[in-house]
Amino acid sequence: MQRVAGWKTFTLILGVFVLALLARDVASTFVAGIAPAAMAQDDPEGQDPPAAGEANEGEGAATQPQQSVLMWFLGALGWRYSLAFLIISFSFVAFLVMNLLSLRRDAICPRHLIDAFEANLNEKKYQEAFDLAKADESMLGQILAAGMQNLQQGYDKAVDAMGQIGEEEGLKLEQRLSYISLIGSISPMVGLLGTVDGMVGSFQKIAIAGTTPKASELAQGISMALVTTLVGLVLAIPAIIAFSLMKNRLTRLVLEVGVAAGNLMSRFEAVSKGK
Repeated sequence: MQRVAGWKTFTLILGVFVLALLARDVASTFVAGIAPAAMAQDDPEGQDPPAAGEANEGEGAATQPQQSVLMWFLGALGWRYSLAFLIISFSFVAFLVMNLLSLRRDAICPRHLIDAFEANLNEKKYQEAFDLAKADESMLGQILAAGMQNLQQGYDKAVDAMGQIGEEEGLKLEQRLSYISLIGSISPMVGLLGTVDGMVGSFQKIAIAGTTPKASELAQGISMALVTTLVGLVLAIPAIIAFSLMKNRLTRLVLEVGVAAGNLMSRFEAVSKGK
């Protein structure tokens, strides 16, 4: 539980930090438009004369080396959304690896534990069976240990204890898995925020310009809108797929744990009724 609480605190701090940066810079986008608007009102004819200069600018731009796709993507995202998506990407990889390790069969329903526990029961080595289950950190081991520990109070008490431990362990796994679903929900929302931010920036340039703005100036905001949406979806789609597949695997493994634990402990039911 302490490890899960640590992940929650870490994710909350990162989320608040990223949202604060995005809010500050989105607000600065609107504030930055005040000064150009004032300059445009003071000098409305400042953009008309240098037709020859613009032609020279076009020739100079044509001779510049072509920008790589990666650098164009980073430039379109800007440092704010690059940082946000970088944090989301690292978090997704970390949660994915953590869930892959926790959803291994050996971590939930190990076959070697079932065989060894059943062998001890067949030989009536109940103390050895209890020690074996208690030493195992898997979900099945914790359930069997809880059942064996409460057998003295009756078979029904043992079954109740096993059910309680099973619910607690299943809840831990589901909470850990829910972080991937959270990433699948947050990523397109950050992309949508970038879409709105980029379109607002483009329309702001149209509004404050004295004449028709250059296409390159409008393309900056439009490229931010499209690229942030693209990156958000690229992160969200694998997260949603991974969550669905892992959720199904968790359900199947938990069901196997219940069946295995019930079969192993069922031999104590007749003993309890005989008493």
